[in-house]
Amino acid sequence: MQIKPSPAQDRPTPLISFIIAYYNLPVDMLIKCIESILTLSLLPEEKEIIVIDDGSDVSPLEQLSRFATDVTYIRQKNGGLSMARNTGLRMATGQYIQFVDADDQLIAHPYEHCLDMARRQSPDMVLFDFTHTALPPASYHDTEAVSGTDYMRHNNLRATAWGYLFRQAILGELRFTPGIYHEDEDFTPRLLLRAETICTTDAKAYLYCKRQDSITTSTDSTQRTKRLDDMKGIITSLNMVADRLPHAEQLALERRVAQLTMDYIYKVIVEKQDRKELERRIGELRSAGLFPLPDRNYTRKYNWFRRISSTIVGRQLLVRMLPLMNRER
Repeated sequence: MQIKPSPAQDRPTPLISFIIAYYNLPVDMLIKCIESILTLSLLPEEKEIIVIDDGSDVSPLEQLSRFATDVTYIRQKNGGLSMARNTGLRMATGQYIQFVDADDQLIAHPYEHCLDMARRQSPDMVLFDFTHTALPPASYHDTEAVSGTDYMRHNNLRATAWGYLFRQAILGELRFTPGIYHEDEDFTPRLLLRAETICTTDAKAYLYCKRQDSITTSTDSTQRTKRLDDMKGIITSLNMVADRLPHAEQLALERRVAQLTMDYIYKVIVEKQDRKELERRIGELRSAGLFPLPDRNYTRKYNWFRRISSTIVGRQLLVRMLPLMNRER
């Protein structure tokens, strides 16, 4: 079932394909998401908007009828976010890809800046910032283009797949892994290693709406355990990939693996709040060669955490402190 614009063979290649995965959200959120894309100054032939309905209980098709000339709508059996995004990637014909969550929006002025960077410099990726509240137009600070490998060697990585636009040509056979949480943590560093040129900007181009009923905020103990187990699986998988890479790429991915491991330990502490469970999972990391954490050039926050979490006494302190600090946020 589709709302589909004119056949692709009759249209020029779009500059950008916007892929929106949708599942059981209020339709007005999806409409606002689509409208935020249509607000951009892109000509009709410069964009395509692909909505993947991942088997919602009620199809939003009727409410989307007014977007019939602007939107490609695909309804599929529920398979999760990864499957929905992979379907969008199969459908996309644009030079660049932009993922947008259906409950979020693009912010016109800063996102236009990102599009201008893509047009002027033709990078493989443009990384941008996000906000929880739309801000007035501002000037932006951009960095010189670097390779994805160099970027990961010297910067912390926010792996969310909606935090950048990327050239479709670098994707190759890379896809999201179905059936896991934290799929962005697996996908994004692998994509970065394929990018020869990355431009970054501090433009807050993405309006992120964090919902209390989302999977990432769920307090269900089973989901919490699966999130942690999936994260550990991703860390282990990326570490195995790093072992097979040339030296520069290996160092870049190892740095990301170490940071992700620290994030994992933090989440175990905050979500489990159990010293025995923490030590059990530390033992698993140690057996996989992922602990103790290597002494690298991290940011101050990660350096602090690496030192404290390296000892039993330090970890006991973290188990007492971090849950309290997290509740006070």
